[in-house]
Amino acid sequence: MKSFVAIDFETANQYRSSVCSVGIVFVENSQIIDSFYELIRPTPNFYCSWATDIHGINYWATINSSDFPYVWNKIHKKIKDLPLVAHNSAFDESCLRAVFDCYGIEQHCNNFYCTYRESKRLFPDLPNHQLHTVSEFLGFHLEDHHNALADAKACAHIALNIFK
Repeated sequence: MKSFVAIDFETANQYRSSVCSVGIVFVENSQIIDSFYELIRPTPNFYCSWATDIHGINYWATINSSDFPYVWNKIHKKIKDLPLVAHNSAFDESCLRAVFDCYGIEQHCNNFYCTYRESKRLFPDLPNHQLHTVSEFLGFHLEDHHNALADAKACAHIALNIFK
């Protein structure tokens, strides 16, 4: 897989529709060509302290941010029908489906690939298969873990190394 989109969401609370940030990395012919990051006003619009403790985003950070449909309009034409890649894709794909349902947006039909599951298969001897562990093992130092763009960059690096 030489061209794909690495994607990562952060959520504000226990609802998968509550995406509060998205990070996207565009890969074409095995080269990172572009990236995108935006804060999003979540739905429902409240933050659990445990979520803020993880990613540092709170209500005041997103109060003036756009809703998901506006953000999706900015990026979906660039994503096209490219495969989507995420570390623990079950989470990110469920967020995408939930926020689409929430706003009545037609579901995507892009294939989703998971760097977490593939890294477990390829590197069974790692102490764990968390994003920072796998990316470090493959030579990419993840700074600012749980920033959606930083996580998407790490995911893209992993995908470039394991989906050859």
